[in-house]
Amino acid sequence: MLLSTGGVVSCITVIKPSRDFAHYTPATSPDYAQSANWAALPDQLDSADAVPYGTTLRDQQSTATVDVFFVHPTTYYSRGSWNASLQDKKVNLFTDRNVMRKQASVFNAAGRIYAPRYRQATLFSFFDEQNSNGKQALSLAYSDVKAAFQYYLAHYNHGRPIIIASHSQGTVHATQLLHDFFDDDPALRKQLIAAYLIGYHVKTAEYKTIRPCQDSTQTGCYVSWNVVEWGKEFAPFEGGVATNPLTWQTDTATAPTILNLGGVPQAFNRVDRHVVDAKVHNGLVWIHPPTVSGYPRFLLPGQPQLRASFHIADYGLFYLNLRHNAVTRAKAWRKQP
Repeated sequence: MLLSTGGVVSCITVIKPSRDFAHYTPATSPDYAQSANWAALPDQLDSADAVPYGTTLRDQQSTATVDVFFVHPTTYYSRGSWNASLQDKKVNLFTDRNVMRKQASVFNAAGRIYAPRYRQATLFSFFDEQNSNGKQALSLAYSDVKAAFQYYLAHYNHGRPIIIASHSQGTVHATQLLHDFFDDDPALRKQLIAAYLIGYHVKTAEYKTIRPCQDSTQTGCYVSWNVVEWGKEFAPFEGGVATNPLTWQTDTATAPTILNLGGVPQAFNRVDRHVVDAKVHNGLVWIHPPTVSGYPRFLLPGQPQLRASFHIADYGLFYLNLRHNAVTRAKAWRKQP
């Protein structure tokens, strides 16, 4: 599974659930007719409406003609069960404050944001190499994401163009969504503006019909990246699709910091212009580490080899480039014949 580099599993067992998946009774499956089971909906006040403090950016969902279906990353780290409950208020609050606000909000200039809560797999699921517990937990999580998307199509979409966006565990599920709903459906595929499959290994030949985007205006395609310190290797993410978020191309040319419109740190309190450069290398996006604070590396106790990854900052380091590109692709989609 993801991040299974040498020595990691033995040290992360502290967050391993104490019993096998089959010995737990999962929380009740969510009813997506209930707004409480969505972390973001365009007509409710939620954290996806936020913009960084002190900026002139504005939430434009009320006038948007595009939909964004956003699948959030892991925010459940407990060993109490293999899957989270949607009734866990602490998990929901963490999802809202740390993901909806800092990731999903990047799309609120381009479209109306729909982000389901789901019975996400606990973090250890990605390190479970000894048996099928982690896979079963992820499968259960995906069943919710799929149900949410089906509800969204039936009740909210009304034929509008769609952006799919995600990070980390969310990208595991969003990648499968494209298989199940878009790859073999020309009509729905025509509605796809783009998929932002960020923070996970996505294969270059993942789909039969959907291809990686090759520029900033192409539609019906997908982008992906995993940010790592310049010159470092990071085996779990190598060899997949890597899109340079400063040029929106997949070549290996270095994009200088001048092309970085602005990153937004974890505090969500400013925009840092020209915060990092970017270069595609073997399925990774290399950056020289930022000189300002607020863009954390991926840290786990006793695992210094993970320090090369800026996984947590995959969105934040390129916040304004992402925001601008989503708007650009939406405009390009509308100009299609």
